[in-house]
Amino acid sequence: MSIFAFLDYISLEKKCSQHTLKAYQANLMAFESFLKSQNAEEGIEKVSYGEIRAWIVILIQSGNSSRTVNRKISALRSYFKFQLRIGNIQVSPLKEHKALKTDTKVALPFSQEEMKNLFESDIFPDTYIGLMTRTIIQLLYFTGIRRSELIDLKVQDIDFPKGLLKVLGKRNKERLMPLLPEIQNQLKMLLESQKELKIIREADFFFVNEKGKKLSASFVYQSVKIYLSKVSTKIKRSPHVLRHSFATHLLDQGADLNSIKDLLGHSSIAATQHYTHSSMAKIQEVYKKAHPREKNN
Repeated sequence: MSIFAFLDYISLEKKCSQHTLKAYQANLMAFESFLKSQNAEEGIEKVSYGEIRAWIVILIQSGNSSRTVNRKISALRSYFKFQLRIGNIQVSPLKEHKALKTDTKVALPFSQEEMKNLFESDIFPDTYIGLMTRTIIQLLYFTGIRRSELIDLKVQDIDFPKGLLKVLGKRNKERLMPLLPEIQNQLKMLLESQKELKIIREADFFFVNEKGKKLSASFVYQSVKIYLSKVSTKIKRSPHVLRHSFATHLLDQGADLNSIKDLLGHSSIAATQHYTHSSMAKIQEVYKKAHPREKNN
């Protein structure tokens, strides 16, 4: 059973994103190339753990981090689960494998002051690209949506009368996001600019360049990195940090974790709890003010 049968399965049955699909394909093809370089007689579905272990050693020697290696092995693990499912193998060669230890790093969110300085400044150029870039950064921060979700937004996904945004998340799961008046106005300004420039958009995507083409992931990433560097000295400046900031600032203002989970499109509260680390100082402050025993001290 070929790699492509597995990719069809996770695409059609598991509804994985295009980003995940490409990553899995790249990792599986890389492992297959490694096997060929080792003159392995069996195909990928008949591989032994010893051969996988040899690949892991080469990956580490090539400078890959433990986190990167774990991601690559995760693709293999999913592939072998598929092989088990269809009865092509009886035991996964990764059955006893343990993931490499990684350092837990919590990305520091941008402060509310940094975000205020960004949006109240005049650093965005008075051009279509400048307007679109500002809108992109605002939408990421105001809603906490993922970069891929923003790129895939369609014009019809925005309901201005109701102030709602329909987002298609992981595994094609839809969720509705409320839109504050400020970001609604920003989105309307971008739409008006597109009409004035007579931009013919590709497949009705909301965010398009001046030629009407859908934006690339790298454009969105670089836009965030460039403009946030003007107001923040934090090392990590990415769309994901804006998502992190959105969740952290909501938590700081008293929003409950379950509501934040729904807004972020997380399937479980465990993923959302990651953001409590950044708000621990705020949580401790609330705890001290609210706990009845603290008032006796």
